Amino acid sequence: MPSAKPYVGIDLGGTNMQVGVVSADLKMLSRAKRKTKPDEGRDAVIDRIVDAINEACQEAKIALADLGGVGIGAPGAVDPRKGVVIEAVNLRWNDLALADLLTKRLKVRTWLDNDVNVAVLGENRIGAGKGCEHLLGVWCGTGIGAGLILNGSLYYGDAMTAGEIGHTILFPGCPRGSRSLEHNCSRTAVVDRLVRLIRANHPSMIVDEVGGDLSAIKSKALGKCYEAGDKLVREVIDTTADMLGVGIANAATLLSLQRVVLGGGLTEAVGKPFVDRVQAAARALVFPDALRRLEVVASKLEDDAGVYGAAMIAADRAEEKSK
Repeated sequence: MPSAKPYVGIDLGGTNMQVGVVSADLKMLSRAKRKTKPDEGRDAVIDRIVDAINEACQEAKIALADLGGVGIGAPGAVDPRKGVVIEAVNLRWNDLALADLLTKRLKVRTWLDNDVNVAVLGENRIGAGKGCEHLLGVWCGTGIGAGLILNGSLYYGDAMTAGEIGHTILFPGCPRGSRSLEHNCSRTAVVDRLVRLIRANHPSMIVDEVGGDLSAIKSKALGKCYEAGDKLVREVIDTTADMLGVGIANAATLLSLQRVVLGGGLTEAVGKPFVDRVQAAARALVFPDALRRLEVVASKLEDDAGVYGAAMIAADRAEEKSK
């Protein structure tokens, strides 16, 4: 961190938000968590972000005015230069000047980036991607997002939206809503596929695990039933891992990557079997053969990756602004 002041990092997801106060020497001083609840509307989500920031600062015994800044990682296409969420499908936001809105609410300068960009930055500096010059991070949760480190720095591309691997197309001939990596490999897609199969009379222990309420299937239940050897859950998740490996192989071949970090609720819940299967699928498809040493590893920082990375983004931008 360039300043001795602490920074707040926010990881805003389609389902949950994580907030933390991070010290200059990269210690997590406090945390707060909220449900995102995008169905309640933009203003309600922003209110919860502000409430969680205040809680984290109070726990750390730090006043807002004593912060070096606030960083937030938001899902979807983001323009970090303007601090605008261009399009966040999971939040149903378009052209939202989120950085300015939070700066005005908090009276503290706030910087915005993509949620997986900040998570990958955290992993690259202090986590599972430490020391990698060319790194891809893929987060499987409500949707699928990715961030890229190329030549040691976050890569944004022409429109500042590089990394939207979830919106790459796997099955162009399929109807809309079933073509992309996100449509097929997110935790949301896994649950939807599993529920359809259960309703078509395929047995699974996950029905008892959630007390018969199929709408209650989350990552934790998927991981528990996978570990227990449930045939249907394993079939669905293994197929998902294979498809995700295809998407990662394409990216690795295009960019000649050395490592991929997998994060998000689905990865954390299923763990090593999921990561290993994705690695095997990707290695089988990359070109040239030299890329078959590609490493696919699990996030080391897990839920804290986005919080650390968002705080780092704020610290980096504050330093740039001071020059």
